[in-house]
Amino acid sequence: MRNKQLHIVSLDVPYPVDYGGVFDLFYKIKALYESGIEVHLHCFEYGRGRQTELNTYCRSVTYYERKKINKSLPFRLPFIVSSRANRSLLNNLLKDDHPVLLEGIHCTYFLFSGELKSKKVFVRLHNVEYEYYEELAKTTKNIFRKLYFQRESNLLKKYEREIANKATFITVSEKDKNTYEQIFSADKVKYLPVFLPFTHVKSEAGSGDFCLYHGNLSVPENEKAALWLVKNIFDTLDIPFVIAGKNPSKHLKAFVNKNVNICLIANPSGKEIDELIKKAHVHLLPSLNKTGVKIKLLNALFNGRYIVTNVAAVEGSSLETFCKIAGTPLEYKKITGGLFNSPFHETEAIKRKILEGIYNNHENALRLMQWIW
Repeated sequence: MRNKQLHIVSLDVPYPVDYGGVFDLFYKIKALYESGIEVHLHCFEYGRGRQTELNTYCRSVTYYERKKINKSLPFRLPFIVSSRANRSLLNNLLKDDHPVLLEGIHCTYFLFSGELKSKKVFVRLHNVEYEYYEELAKTTKNIFRKLYFQRESNLLKKYEREIANKATFITVSEKDKNTYEQIFSADKVKYLPVFLPFTHVKSEAGSGDFCLYHGNLSVPENEKAALWLVKNIFDTLDIPFVIAGKNPSKHLKAFVNKNVNICLIANPSGKEIDELIKKAHVHLLPSLNKTGVKIKLLNALFNGRYIVTNVAAVEGSSLETFCKIAGTPLEYKKITGGLFNSPFHETEAIKRKILEGIYNNHENALRLMQWIW
């Protein structure tokens, strides 16, 4: 595969790897580089800055500005798409005959417009986007954001249907693959697991001293999940509970401070998060939506002990085999209390070894390369 070259168009700058959405982006690039593929990376930069680390794995890196909403014509298209309709990007993609991997529906404007007809094009789906925005509309309390998310969802459903047969689509879950085939009648859809930084199950036998919820707390859905756990599970459950994550709000901080058994760790380093995941005894990871793949859940499966989650977090992923599933607060309390008093056995970690084959970056990079070439 030496001397094979590939254009990758990224919806965001995929480094540093500090939120769930960029894990698949960055570690896919790294795996392709290690497999001998020369990547020409095109990123939309709107706040994360230019990252020299990307030059290590890419033959070239080009940055583009994302348009503001008032300049994102036409308004009949989803904003996440129209804001990335950059003519310089199109010109760069058309300079050669290398295939193109578009990361996310966000980057597909020129597929929609027909201006990439001469190229071999693949689209990596990180979610079924209209479902994702529909879930965002349900969970936000701000009326203006609710209206925006609902409008975006409606536009995305129409848009995704229009482009569903204009390229080969590569999903992150079997559930998303089925949605594209059944709802949009797409005939070229493949499933490829997400690319991850962890490759071996390192869950340690024994017992931890606390329960843990971790995530990017600046994301409303994650804050809502953390607050739900505080209000509904640890209101009476007398077990130490740690919440850790990026940029928690003043509201979350104030609420947590009222509870002596709960500790909030704001903006922990990557090393600190790794240590917390390793040392926790029970990971509480409920999800408020059923879209995409939960990186924090996979992180806990590879590196942590017991996991309690809900159906929404594992639907279509086959990960429920390795988790305890709860629905009501009473179920969460009963399961969590029982697990906290039960040591984690090595046999549980051995069961998870099957994940090393499914989420094998090298093998999955080879599969991707076979599809493209």
